[in-house]
Amino acid sequence: MAGRSVSSTPSGETPDKPARSMRSGHAAPAKRVARSASSGAGAQAESHRVARSASSGVRAAHGPGCTAKSVASGGGAANHSARASATSKLRKKRASVRSVFAAAGNAVARRRSAKQARTQVKKPRIVEERIGATSPGAFVDANNLPSEDMVAKTLQETAGTIGVATRPKVVDFAARQKEQRKADTRRIAARVAVVCAAMAAVIALVWLLFFSPVLRLEPNNISASGANEWVSNEQIMAIAKRQAGKSLLVVSDSAVEQKLSQIPGVSSATAEKKFPNGLHVSVTAQRPAAMLKEPSGSTMTAVDSKARKLNAVNGAAQSVQGIPVIEVDDVGKALSRRAVQSALVILDALPESMRNAIVKVQANTQDSITTQLDNGISIVWGDDSDLKLKMAIVDKIMNDPNVIGDKKQINVSATARPIIK
Repeated sequence: MAGRSVSSTPSGETPDKPARSMRSGHAAPAKRVARSASSGAGAQAESHRVARSASSGVRAAHGPGCTAKSVASGGGAANHSARASATSKLRKKRASVRSVFAAAGNAVARRRSAKQARTQVKKPRIVEERIGATSPGAFVDANNLPSEDMVAKTLQETAGTIGVATRPKVVDFAARQKEQRKADTRRIAARVAVVCAAMAAVIALVWLLFFSPVLRLEPNNISASGANEWVSNEQIMAIAKRQAGKSLLVVSDSAVEQKLSQIPGVSSATAEKKFPNGLHVSVTAQRPAAMLKEPSGSTMTAVDSKARKLNAVNGAAQSVQGIPVIEVDDVGKALSRRAVQSALVILDALPESMRNAIVKVQANTQDSITTQLDNGISIVWGDDSDLKLKMAIVDKIMNDPNVIGDKKQINVSATARPIIK
C-alpha cells in the first residue's frame, strides 16, 4: 500500500541564519567593487596621459632633421607597447569588476528569492512512500482510500441484458406520491388496529377479573365458624354476606375482620378467601364478663368486659351457670356508669375458679367494687387498677389458713397495706 508523508518545510526556503550572514557580508563586496572601479578609472586616466605624451612626441618628431624621425619612430614603438599594456590592464580590471558585480547580483537575487519564499503560504510537500498494511486502530490517510468510479458504476447499473447501455428509468412522481399515500394509510391503519386490539385486551382482562362470574363471591359459598350462645351465627353471616356479589380481588380481608371484631363477645376474627368464588370467616367468641339482672324481669343480659351487650337469655338457662351476676335498676343506664364498667373489667380478669365461686357483686361506687364468695369471704377490690397484684395478694391470703383464720373480709384496695378483718 502506497502512502504519502508530509513535510512542513516549504520548498525553496533557506534558513534565516544564512540569510542574515548574507546580509551582513553584502557590504564588503560592494566596497571592493567601488575600489576596483576607482582603480580602473585611474588606469584609464593614466593611459590617456601616455597617449597624449606620445602624440606630443610625434608632433615634435615632425620637426627638422632626421634625428627627429628616428626619435619619432622610437617614440611610436614605445607608445604602442605602452598602449598595449594599458589596454590589457584595463581589460583585467573590467573583468574583475564584472565578476564582483555578478557575485553581488547573485547574492541580492538569492536574498530576494528567500524573502519571497518566506512571505508565501507554506504548502506541505507530499512525498510518496511505501507503507505496510495498517493495524486495527491505526491512522488511515483518506488520500490513500480507493475512490469509487461513479461513471463505471452508472454504466454497470444502466447496462442491458446484452451489455449495451440502456436509457435510465423515468420516475413517475405522481404515481410515486400515490404509492406513498397508500403506504402511509396502511401504516396508520395498522397502528390504529394495534391500539384498538390492546385496549380491547385490557378491557377484556378488567371485565374477567372484576365483573365476570369467574371470581364473583357467591352467597352460597360463604361459611362461618366460632359462634356460641353469646355470639350467634346469624350475626357473623350478616357481616360476611355484605361482600357477596363482589370479585374476590376487591374483597378486603382486613375490612371483614374489623367488622367481625366489632360484634359484642368476639375477641378475634379471621377471613380467608377461597378462590375462585368462596369466603370463610371464623371468630373467637369470649365468655360474658357478667350478667346484668333487673329486679322486675326474669331475663338477664350478657355483657362483655367492654360493657357491650351480647344477648338476653332466661335467668334459669344452663348457660348462665358460673357467670357472675350484677343486680342493676336499668341495664342501659348501668352500662354507662363508671362503677359497673370497673366491675366488668375486674370480673373478666378473675380466674374461672373464683368466678364460679362468686355469688354476689356490688358496684355502688368505682372505688368500692366488692365480690362475695360462696364460703362467706368478701373481697373489696376498690377500682380496676393493679389487678394482677391484687389477685396475687388475695390468692396468698386465702391459701394460708394461718393468715386468713376466721376472717371474712379481705380489703386490697390499697395494695401496700391490705386489710384482713
